[in-house]
Amino acid sequence: MNALFTTLVVLIILASILLILVVLLQNGKGDGFASNFVAGNQTFGVRQTADLLEKITWGLICFIAVVSIVASFSTNSKSTEINLSDKIENVQNVEFPVAPTEQASPEE
Repeated sequence: MNALFTTLVVLIILASILLILVVLLQNGKGDGFASNFVAGNQTFGVRQTADLLEKITWGLICFIAVVSIVASFSTNSKSTEINLSDKIENVQNVEFPVAPTEQASPEE
């Protein structure tokens, strides 16, 4: 693996952990983890905090998707490339055993 691919994978892992934390901070249908941060909700307003968390969530999702696609193109494509001409030559040079044939018994 090259350094670019490793860096991109680390960024994806960090963004995934941040995404988990942001989702846990959001209010669900019931009492969520965000209910512990009442002071933050009172300071910014409940609706503004929810909007900000939703924007951060979608931003992280888009970041993970884009970086994943870039990481898939940054891998070494030569290692996965198949050289068909070498494969065909190898198949043509293989000698297969001949099936035994029944020899006719001499008739007396």
